[in-house]
Amino acid sequence: MGYLFDPDNWRWLFSGNNFLFLLRGFWINVQIALVAMVLSLTIGLVLALLRVSTRRLVSKVAGLWVDVWRNLPLIFIILYLFLVMPESWRDAYERWVPGWFPTAFQTPFFLAAVIGLTLYNSAVIAEIMRAGIVSLERGQGEAAAAIGLRHWQAMRLVILPQGLRRMVPATVSQLITLNKDTTLVSIIGIQEVMRHARIVSATSGSPFVGTGVEAPLLQVFLAVGIMFVIVNLTLSRLSRRLELRERRRTGVQVEKVEGLEDQLALQTSLSDER
Repeated sequence: MGYLFDPDNWRWLFSGNNFLFLLRGFWINVQIALVAMVLSLTIGLVLALLRVSTRRLVSKVAGLWVDVWRNLPLIFIILYLFLVMPESWRDAYERWVPGWFPTAFQTPFFLAAVIGLTLYNSAVIAEIMRAGIVSLERGQGEAAAAIGLRHWQAMRLVILPQGLRRMVPATVSQLITLNKDTTLVSIIGIQEVMRHARIVSATSGSPFVGTGVEAPLLQVFLAVGIMFVIVNLTLSRLSRRLELRERRRTGVQVEKVEGLEDQLALQTSLSDER
């Protein structure tokens, strides 16, 4: 423990521009995560709605898509997309992206990183949302049908507003996982925080290319971990505030659906009651 908190092992953090260098790398992770979060939530909701469609073929096709992507290792998806993406696509992307876009968007490997993160996380989020939707009591849909609402009208006006509140904890948990998974994009050459951390650790002790102050690998990675903790705790707090605001607005406290296991258990118990 003395080695961990020894001030001499943390001098590198305030020497030269080491800390700013790590922050620039972490900002690239955040940019990639934000784009992937928006796409994953949007596509995940569409897939969830297709999964609960009354048309059997549509539901089966969407279910097959979800099962395939959420059961593949994310690192495999990212690496595969990086290897199979045509060179012409990368060149076209580099020509298309404006120079004033954030740094993360400038690399031609950005497409492989975001598409890989989106394919995997949208499939997981779709299953979370589907379980949240079907966990509602059957009477909700029956009451909507009784007043003349069609299936999609009932879904939009009655079921989704209630189901979304149940999905918040599990969805935010998956978004936090997505944010952490952005560290995997270093395998395709994106200069994100983990690659910056290795550079700091390898060069900081050199009087020629670094600050001349040793940067132990353990302390460097701890600094990176603290950055992720701060961002992910902020996401958790925001989800809690959103949950409390919805509860005050509606005056209803719905049962939380925390994770996939909880969702499936709740769905099974509701089916047994019916």
